[in-house]
Amino acid sequence: MPAGEKATLDLALVGNCSFAGLIDRMARVVWCCLPRFDGDPVFHALLGSRGEVADGAFAIELEGAARSEQSYLQNTAIVVTRIFDGQGNAIEITDFAPRFKTKGRMFRPTALVRRVRPLAGHPRIRVRCRPCFAYGSQAPERSFGSNHMRFVGAGQAIRLTTNASITYVREETPFLLDAPLSFYLGPDESLTRHPDTLCREFEEETTLYWRLWTRRLGLPVDYQDAVIRAAITLKLCTFEETGAIVAAVTTSIPEAGGSERNWDYRYCWLRDAFFVVRALNSLSEMETMENYLRYLNNIASSTNGDHVQPLYGIGLEKKLIERTVDLPGYRGMGPVRIGNQAYEHFQHDVYGNIVLGAAQAFFDKRLLHQPGVDDFERLELIGERAFALHDQPDAGLWELRTRARVHTSSSLMCWAACDRLARIAGQFGRTERARLWRGRAEHIHRTILQYGWNDQVGAFVESFGGRDLDASLLLIAEVGFLPAEDPRFIATVERVGTVLRRGNHLIRYHAPDDFGTPENAFNICTFWYIDALARIGRKEEAREIYETMLSCRNHVGLLSEDTDPHSGELWGNFPQTYSMVGIINGAVRLSADWDSVV
Repeated sequence: MPAGEKATLDLALVGNCSFAGLIDRMARVVWCCLPRFDGDPVFHALLGSRGEVADGAFAIELEGAARSEQSYLQNTAIVVTRIFDGQGNAIEITDFAPRFKTKGRMFRPTALVRRVRPLAGHPRIRVRCRPCFAYGSQAPERSFGSNHMRFVGAGQAIRLTTNASITYVREETPFLLDAPLSFYLGPDESLTRHPDTLCREFEEETTLYWRLWTRRLGLPVDYQDAVIRAAITLKLCTFEETGAIVAAVTTSIPEAGGSERNWDYRYCWLRDAFFVVRALNSLSEMETMENYLRYLNNIASSTNGDHVQPLYGIGLEKKLIERTVDLPGYRGMGPVRIGNQAYEHFQHDVYGNIVLGAAQAFFDKRLLHQPGVDDFERLELIGERAFALHDQPDAGLWELRTRARVHTSSSLMCWAACDRLARIAGQFGRTERARLWRGRAEHIHRTILQYGWNDQVGAFVESFGGRDLDASLLLIAEVGFLPAEDPRFIATVERVGTVLRRGNHLIRYHAPDDFGTPENAFNICTFWYIDALARIGRKEEAREIYETMLSCRNHVGLLSEDTDPHSGELWGNFPQTYSMVGIINGAVRLSADWDSVV
């Protein structure tokens, strides 16, 4: 970025459902983990580096660069950056990860394609490809061929193949860009065709894939550009090989400056994944749910009715041991963490999220693989845990590390598990099982009404017998526990707004936690508030807040986990699937009907 410019999360996401990378406004690849989302960040400049020579970035620099423009190619995951020097010279850089169907299956190599061409004048460029391994601790061994460079370290090797001069690239020598050049960074394999021809064809095929995928979405009338970008972003956060969905593609971007709330989000939280599936289902994108059900079925079968972790690795890894590495951190704000201790937590809402994530599949006849009675019986084991634990202390969905309570939101999701199992049992004509699960749902319902409601506060509260407010209580109507017109829900929405609202943003809760009092607003909570306001008839107020949230997106339409309610600055891991879900849900809730325009 130009000297003196403040660092922000002005980043564009590229990927192909195998891996992902982040591109800054000057077209530097500043984050890319290989060979998959939770792998070694061979490009890690986003979190700093140990030295200038091995800075963990891949840059194509225009000499004298003064400004840039960046956007996605419409309805695709392809990023175009134009860079200008103020002297009449300009270049255009196109970045993407190939994804398209060929030979009857999806082609999604672990490869990043970069194409650069002159736009105006006689631009001179410098190419700096500086990967590092082992979280920045190991400089690569480098070797060269006639049209490629190899980088080897920490048990993997990557190859950069190009039609540019390898000497110029190797020595980082500035040179005149007088014709288009292509760079293919991927596995240590020889390309069978000329790199420029291959990359151009891959761009055409990838463009077509994303535009056809987008065309199949069932969009609302309003906010379509925002919804399309959110949907593509959610898709890019899926690991198609197993069906897992990552919460974000980064680790250790703090929730607030200097807070040390730095977590690794490159794993699959079953809670977050449910919300992703539900949002994409609302747009008639069913493939993600089908893939995710494979992942859920593997978890359900491996746990066999016992404890289910709130998160797993994208390859079903159970132990995600948390440790720190010696990188400076985002803007120098360490620590940089790998792994996430939350895998050890007991978070009882997970059982409801599993059942909710699978429930639609039992009623939707469009799916290629219809779930059967055996799938229902596997889910019943999850429901048994939900019922057994609905009134037991846990860490809650906010993953408190040093205290346990009976969280109302956890009990709410246990109720949802039993409620949906009753409906699924009815779908299969299993009257006795439907009656059993309905009775259990009603029992949990009575328990929540008795212990989760506080007469003195005049609202539902975050834990049984407590007094504090929590934004997750806004989900009471969304999951169907109470109708939106119920006075108790309306009172809770109003009380949550009074206590947790900061301008047009919402914080998660107001009580201090393990790291003190939360500073920044949590984006998904704001979107829950928007949904709740719309449900209780305050639709114009909801729309105003929604459009505030849209204005907080970065220059290419992406959101992170948190927002500073005063400055609008983005914080937290990026892009956050929870936040992108909120964009879709808000648009669907607030949009006019198609009947109003056609």
